[in-house]
Amino acid sequence: MLQAARSLAEALAAAEHRMRRIAYVIVTVIFLGSFLHAQGRGRGQASPASVPPPRSTTSQTYPADQIAAGQRLFTAQCGFCHGRDAMGGESGPDLTRAGSVAEDVRGDKLGPLLRTGRVDKGMPAFTLSAADLGAIVAFVHDQKTKAESLTGGRRTVDLADLQTGDPEAGRKYFAGACVKCHSPTGDLAGVARRLQGLPLLLRMLYPAPGRDGSKATVTVTLPSGEVVTGRLAYRDEFTIALTDAGGWYRAWPVRQVKFQVNDPLQAHVDQLGKYTDEDMHDVLAYLQTLR
Repeated sequence: MLQAARSLAEALAAAEHRMRRIAYVIVTVIFLGSFLHAQGRGRGQASPASVPPPRSTTSQTYPADQIAAGQRLFTAQCGFCHGRDAMGGESGPDLTRAGSVAEDVRGDKLGPLLRTGRVDKGMPAFTLSAADLGAIVAFVHDQKTKAESLTGGRRTVDLADLQTGDPEAGRKYFAGACVKCHSPTGDLAGVARRLQGLPLLLRMLYPAPGRDGSKATVTVTLPSGEVVTGRLAYRDEFTIALTDAGGWYRAWPVRQVKFQVNDPLQAHVDQLGKYTDEDMHDVLAYLQTLR
Protein backbone atom coordinates (compact mmCIF):
# COMPACT_ATOMS: atom_id res chain seq x y z
CA MET A 1 0.00 0.00 0.00
CA LEU A 2 2.83 2.38 0.91
CA GLN A 3 4.62 1.62 -2.36
CA ALA A 4 1.42 2.18 -4.33
CA ALA A 5 0.89 5.52 -2.59
CA ARG A 6 4.48 6.53 -3.32
CA SER A 7 4.10 5.57 -7.00
CA LEU A 8 0.90 7.56 -7.23
CA ALA A 9 2.56 10.59 -5.63
CA GLU A 10 5.45 10.37 -8.06
CA ALA A 11 3.08 10.09 -11.03
CA LEU A 12 1.10 13.12 -9.84
CA ALA A 13 4.28 15.11 -9.31
CA ALA A 14 5.46 14.28 -12.83
CA ALA A 15 2.08 15.22 -14.26
CA GLU A 16 2.13 18.51 -12.36
CA HIS A 17 5.57 19.32 -13.75
CA ARG A 18 4.41 18.66 -17.30
CA MET A 19 1.23 20.67 -16.81
CA ARG A 20 3.18 23.63 -15.43
CA ARG A 21 5.47 23.56 -18.43
CA ILE A 22 2.58 23.29 -20.86
CA ALA A 23 0.81 26.07 -18.93
CA TYR A 24 3.83 28.28 -19.56
CA VAL A 25 3.52 27.65 -23.28
CA ILE A 26 -0.22 28.33 -23.16
CA VAL A 27 0.35 31.61 -21.34
CA THR A 28 3.00 32.52 -23.90
CA VAL A 29 0.61 31.73 -26.72
CA ILE A 30 -2.19 33.74 -25.11
CA PHE A 31 0.10 36.72 -24.55
CA LEU A 32 1.47 36.58 -28.07
CA GLY A 33 -1.79 35.40 -29.63
CA SER A 34 -2.62 38.89 -30.86
CA PHE A 35 0.51 39.06 -33.00
CA LEU A 36 -0.44 39.94 -36.56
CA HIS A 37 2.14 39.33 -39.21
CA ALA A 38 2.87 42.26 -41.51
CA GLN A 39 1.85 40.17 -44.52
CA GLY A 40 -1.62 39.75 -43.06
CA ARG A 41 -3.78 42.29 -41.30
CA GLY A 42 -1.22 44.92 -40.39
CA ARG A 43 -0.04 46.40 -37.13
CA GLY A 44 -2.23 47.71 -34.37
CA GLN A 45 -5.38 45.87 -35.42
CA ALA A 46 -7.21 43.91 -32.74
CA SER A 47 -6.54 40.18 -32.77
CA PRO A 48 -9.28 37.51 -33.02
CA ALA A 49 -8.45 36.53 -29.43
CA SER A 50 -9.55 39.97 -28.24
CA VAL A 51 -13.01 39.56 -29.79
CA PRO A 52 -15.58 38.40 -27.21
CA PRO A 53 -17.03 34.91 -27.82
CA PRO A 54 -20.54 34.72 -29.33
CA ARG A 55 -23.21 35.03 -26.67
CA SER A 56 -25.41 32.05 -25.86
CA THR A 57 -28.81 32.44 -27.44
CA THR A 58 -30.45 30.81 -24.39
CA SER A 59 -29.20 31.29 -20.83
CA GLN A 60 -28.66 27.90 -19.18
CA THR A 61 -27.68 26.75 -15.70
CA TYR A 62 -26.89 23.25 -14.47
CA PRO A 63 -26.46 21.52 -11.07
CA ALA A 64 -22.91 21.60 -9.70
CA ASP A 65 -22.72 17.80 -9.44
CA GLN A 66 -23.73 17.40 -13.08
CA ILE A 67 -21.08 19.92 -14.16
CA ALA A 68 -18.44 18.10 -12.08
CA ALA A 69 -19.38 14.77 -13.67
CA GLY A 70 -19.23 16.39 -17.09
CA GLN A 71 -15.78 17.79 -16.38
CA ARG A 72 -14.45 14.31 -15.62
CA LEU A 73 -16.01 12.85 -18.75
CA PHE A 74 -14.92 15.74 -20.95
CA THR A 75 -11.32 15.51 -19.70
CA ALA A 76 -11.17 11.80 -20.49
CA GLN A 77 -13.09 11.82 -23.77
CA CYS A 78 -12.52 15.27 -25.29
CA GLY A 79 -9.72 17.02 -23.42
CA PHE A 80 -6.90 15.78 -25.63
CA CYS A 81 -8.26 17.68 -28.62
CA HIS A 82 -10.31 20.51 -27.11
CA GLY A 83 -8.30 21.12 -23.95
CA ARG A 84 -9.35 20.13 -20.44
CA ASP A 85 -11.16 23.46 -20.06
CA ALA A 86 -12.91 23.22 -23.48
CA MET A 87 -11.04 26.35 -24.59
CA GLY A 88 -9.00 24.73 -27.34
CA GLY A 89 -6.36 22.04 -27.36
CA GLU A 90 -3.86 20.23 -29.50
CA SER A 91 -6.07 19.83 -32.54
CA GLY A 92 -9.60 20.87 -31.56
CA PRO A 93 -11.09 24.38 -31.52
CA ASP A 94 -12.12 26.49 -28.52
CA LEU A 95 -15.68 25.33 -27.81
CA THR A 96 -16.51 28.46 -25.84
CA ARG A 97 -16.22 30.36 -29.13
CA ALA A 98 -18.09 27.83 -31.25
CA GLY A 99 -21.34 28.94 -32.82
CA SER A 100 -22.82 25.48 -32.33
CA VAL A 101 -22.34 25.81 -28.57
CA ALA A 102 -23.75 29.34 -28.50
CA GLU A 103 -26.89 28.12 -30.30
CA ASP A 104 -27.21 24.84 -28.39
CA VAL A 105 -30.10 24.45 -25.96
CA ARG A 106 -29.45 21.65 -23.47
CA GLY A 107 -27.79 19.40 -26.01
CA ASP A 108 -30.11 19.77 -28.99
CA LYS A 109 -27.12 20.50 -31.23
CA LEU A 110 -24.21 19.09 -29.25
CA GLY A 111 -25.92 15.74 -28.65
CA PRO A 112 -26.25 14.72 -32.32
CA LEU A 113 -22.76 16.03 -33.02
CA LEU A 114 -21.20 13.91 -30.27
CA ARG A 115 -23.07 10.79 -31.29
CA THR A 116 -22.27 11.04 -35.02
CA GLY A 117 -18.87 12.74 -34.80
CA ARG A 118 -17.00 14.41 -37.63
CA VAL A 119 -14.69 11.66 -38.73
CA ASP A 120 -13.55 13.65 -41.77
CA LYS A 121 -12.19 16.29 -39.37
CA GLY A 122 -10.70 13.82 -36.92
CA MET A 123 -13.58 13.81 -34.41
CA PRO A 124 -14.85 10.30 -33.63
CA ALA A 125 -18.40 9.31 -32.79
CA PHE A 126 -19.06 8.71 -29.08
CA THR A 127 -21.37 6.15 -27.54
CA LEU A 128 -22.76 7.95 -24.48
CA SER A 129 -25.65 7.35 -22.13
CA ALA A 130 -28.20 10.12 -21.77
CA ALA A 131 -26.77 10.97 -18.34
CA ASP A 132 -23.18 11.16 -19.60
CA LEU A 133 -24.18 13.22 -22.61
CA GLY A 134 -26.13 15.62 -20.39
CA ALA A 135 -23.16 15.96 -18.06
CA ILE A 136 -20.77 16.85 -20.90
CA VAL A 137 -23.25 19.39 -22.25
CA ALA A 138 -23.56 20.89 -18.76
CA PHE A 139 -19.78 21.25 -18.42
CA VAL A 140 -19.34 22.82 -21.87
CA HIS A 141 -22.09 25.36 -21.20
CA ASP A 142 -20.66 26.14 -17.77
CA GLN A 143 -17.27 26.82 -19.37
CA LYS A 144 -18.94 28.99 -21.99
CA THR A 145 -20.70 31.00 -19.30
CA LYS A 146 -17.37 31.58 -17.59
CA ALA A 147 -15.77 32.62 -20.88
CA GLU A 148 -18.56 35.12 -21.54
CA SER A 149 -17.99 36.68 -18.11
CA LEU A 150 -14.31 37.42 -18.76
CA THR A 151 -13.42 41.04 -19.35
CA GLY A 152 -10.36 42.82 -20.63
CA GLY A 153 -8.41 42.60 -23.83
CA ARG A 154 -5.01 41.88 -25.18
CA ARG A 155 -2.63 44.34 -26.79
CA THR A 156 -1.11 43.65 -30.14
CA VAL A 157 2.43 42.27 -30.10
CA ASP A 158 5.10 43.82 -32.26
CA LEU A 159 7.54 41.59 -34.08
CA ALA A 160 10.32 43.26 -32.07
CA ASP A 161 8.92 41.62 -28.92
CA LEU A 162 10.25 38.29 -30.20
CA GLN A 163 13.67 39.52 -31.31
CA THR A 164 15.59 39.10 -28.05
CA GLY A 165 17.55 35.93 -28.81
CA ASP A 166 21.16 35.31 -29.82
CA PRO A 167 21.33 33.45 -33.17
CA GLU A 168 24.76 31.98 -32.44
CA ALA A 169 23.64 30.65 -29.06
CA GLY A 170 20.56 29.26 -30.79
CA ARG A 171 22.71 27.53 -33.40
CA LYS A 172 24.73 25.80 -30.67
CA TYR A 173 21.58 24.76 -28.82
CA PHE A 174 20.05 23.44 -32.05
CA ALA A 175 23.21 21.44 -32.80
CA GLY A 176 22.97 19.73 -29.44
CA ALA A 177 19.23 19.17 -29.14
CA CYS A 178 17.58 19.18 -32.55
CA VAL A 179 19.86 17.74 -35.23
CA LYS A 180 18.73 14.15 -34.66
CA CYS A 181 15.44 15.00 -36.32
CA HIS A 182 16.00 18.26 -38.19
CA SER A 183 18.53 19.74 -40.58
CA PRO A 184 19.13 23.43 -41.37
CA THR A 185 19.92 22.43 -44.95
CA GLY A 186 17.19 19.78 -45.17
CA ASP A 187 13.66 20.00 -43.77
CA LEU A 188 14.27 23.45 -42.25
CA ALA A 189 15.98 25.01 -45.27
CA GLY A 190 14.22 28.29 -45.98
CA VAL A 191 11.89 27.95 -42.99
CA ALA A 192 12.25 31.66 -42.21
CA ARG A 193 10.78 32.46 -45.63
CA ARG A 194 7.72 30.34 -44.88
CA LEU A 195 7.18 31.29 -41.24
CA GLN A 196 8.11 34.34 -39.20
CA GLY A 197 7.50 35.69 -35.72
CA LEU A 198 4.81 34.01 -33.65
CA PRO A 199 3.87 31.32 -36.22
CA LEU A 200 7.50 30.19 -36.31
CA LEU A 201 7.74 30.17 -32.51
CA LEU A 202 4.55 28.13 -32.19
CA ARG A 203 5.68 25.62 -34.81
CA MET A 204 8.96 25.25 -32.93
CA LEU A 205 7.42 24.80 -29.48
CA TYR A 206 4.19 23.01 -30.25
CA PRO A 207 3.97 21.57 -33.78
CA ALA A 208 0.51 20.45 -34.77
CA PRO A 209 -0.04 16.70 -35.06
CA GLY A 210 -0.95 15.36 -38.46
CA ARG A 211 1.24 17.71 -40.45
CA ASP A 212 3.40 15.76 -42.93
CA GLY A 213 1.88 12.51 -41.66
CA SER A 214 3.11 13.07 -38.10
CA LYS A 215 0.13 11.57 -36.30
CA ALA A 216 0.77 9.66 -33.10
CA THR A 217 -0.40 6.04 -33.18
CA VAL A 218 -0.74 3.45 -30.46
CA THR A 219 -0.90 -0.34 -30.30
CA VAL A 220 -2.83 -1.72 -27.32
CA THR A 221 -2.62 -5.37 -26.27
CA LEU A 222 -5.59 -6.49 -24.16
CA PRO A 223 -5.40 -9.15 -21.40
CA SER A 224 -7.11 -11.53 -23.83
CA GLY A 225 -4.25 -11.13 -26.28
CA GLU A 226 -6.31 -9.07 -28.73
CA VAL A 227 -4.28 -6.29 -30.34
CA VAL A 228 -5.95 -2.99 -31.18
CA THR A 229 -4.25 -0.22 -33.15
CA GLY A 230 -5.30 3.29 -34.04
CA ARG A 231 -4.58 7.00 -33.77
CA LEU A 232 -3.68 8.13 -30.27
CA ALA A 233 -6.69 9.99 -28.88
CA TYR A 234 -5.76 10.50 -25.21
CA ARG A 235 -3.05 9.53 -22.78
CA ASP A 236 -2.24 10.26 -19.16
CA GLU A 237 -0.96 8.31 -16.13
CA PHE A 238 -4.24 6.44 -15.83
CA THR A 239 -5.86 6.15 -19.28
CA ILE A 240 -4.82 5.23 -22.79
CA ALA A 241 -7.28 5.83 -25.64
CA LEU A 242 -7.29 5.59 -29.41
CA THR A 243 -9.51 6.13 -32.40
CA ASP A 244 -9.65 2.93 -34.43
CA ALA A 245 -9.88 2.53 -38.20
CA GLY A 246 -13.66 2.67 -38.01
CA GLY A 247 -13.61 6.03 -36.23
CA TRP A 248 -14.59 4.58 -32.83
CA TYR A 249 -13.10 5.95 -29.64
CA ARG A 250 -11.80 3.21 -27.31
CA ALA A 251 -10.15 3.67 -23.92
CA TRP A 252 -8.61 1.44 -21.22
CA PRO A 253 -6.99 1.88 -17.79
CA VAL A 254 -3.23 1.72 -18.36
CA ARG A 255 -2.79 -0.86 -15.58
CA GLN A 256 -5.00 -3.35 -17.39
CA VAL A 257 -3.33 -3.34 -20.81
CA LYS A 258 0.04 -3.15 -22.51
CA PHE A 259 0.57 -0.43 -25.07
CA GLN A 260 3.20 1.07 -27.33
CA VAL A 261 2.95 4.68 -28.54
CA ASN A 262 4.63 5.90 -31.68
CA ASP A 263 4.60 9.70 -31.61
CA PRO A 264 6.79 11.51 -34.16
CA LEU A 265 6.40 14.70 -32.10
CA GLN A 266 7.36 13.25 -28.72
CA ALA A 267 10.79 14.88 -28.90
CA HIS A 268 9.08 18.30 -29.02
CA VAL A 269 6.98 17.42 -25.98
CA ASP A 270 10.09 16.33 -24.08
CA GLN A 271 11.94 19.48 -25.10
CA LEU A 272 9.28 21.72 -23.55
CA GLY A 273 10.47 20.62 -20.12
CA LYS A 274 14.07 21.50 -20.95
CA TYR A 275 13.84 24.91 -22.61
CA THR A 276 14.59 28.02 -20.60
CA ASP A 277 13.04 31.29 -21.76
CA GLU A 278 16.46 32.31 -23.09
CA ASP A 279 16.83 29.02 -24.97
CA MET A 280 13.48 29.50 -26.71
CA HIS A 281 14.36 32.96 -27.97
CA ASP A 282 17.87 31.92 -28.97
CA VAL A 283 16.62 29.01 -31.08
CA LEU A 284 13.93 31.23 -32.61
CA ALA A 285 16.61 33.78 -33.51
CA TYR A 286 18.67 31.03 -35.17
CA LEU A 287 15.72 29.65 -37.13
CA GLN A 288 15.03 33.12 -38.46
CA THR A 289 18.44 33.04 -40.15
CA LEU A 290 17.49 29.97 -42.21
CA ARG A 291 16.43 31.74 -45.38
